[in-house]
Amino acid sequence: MAQALVELLRSEFPQAVIASSSQHGDETVIVDAASWVNIHRFLRDDERCQMQMLTDLTAVDYPDREPRFEVVTHLHSLSKGHRLRAKTRVGDPAGERVEVGSLTELWGSANWLERECFDMLGVHFLGHPDLRRILMYPEFEGHPLRKDYAASHIQPLLAYRDAPNIEKLPPFDRHEGMSFGRQTHDGFASEEDDALSRKRSH
Repeated sequence: MAQALVELLRSEFPQAVIASSSQHGDETVIVDAASWVNIHRFLRDDERCQMQMLTDLTAVDYPDREPRFEVVTHLHSLSKGHRLRAKTRVGDPAGERVEVGSLTELWGSANWLERECFDMLGVHFLGHPDLRRILMYPEFEGHPLRKDYAASHIQPLLAYRDAPNIEKLPPFDRHEGMSFGRQTHDGFASEEDDALSRKRSH
């Protein structure tokens, strides 16, 4: 059934479908970056496709190739049961101009997935409503899943940031989510923290 989707895309977007492949029953279609959003909208809305679920979105770094990055989505139709992998290629060898349209207007799940892809690989999703880091802290330099990110790279030291006024929702309390665990500024846990730890261990 997914092969029929590929043929349908070739018919509807003849200039945008660059290539396709099939392996172990999984169909992959590679499309032009300029048609990325329109093709996904078609896959979601067309009665023959009904790809209601964006199950994953990520990117792959090929530093010796141009375009350097492949942005990848995995789509699933809950009503028809078929799946499809879509790819597009963006970015130059230096890792600049890594841009593609955002899918957040089509699937709410794209919001955090695109933020993670931006954070880890530096892909900019044009039209994303809140494109900022989601795993690394704001001052983090570089993108740690790029192949040219040095494992020995030293990040800048930052001052300890305490946020006592942030309200935590159950089941978390004021002790959860603190930077550097439950340590005080001098490196030793307080008696209150020790008592709490003993209580939770029983």
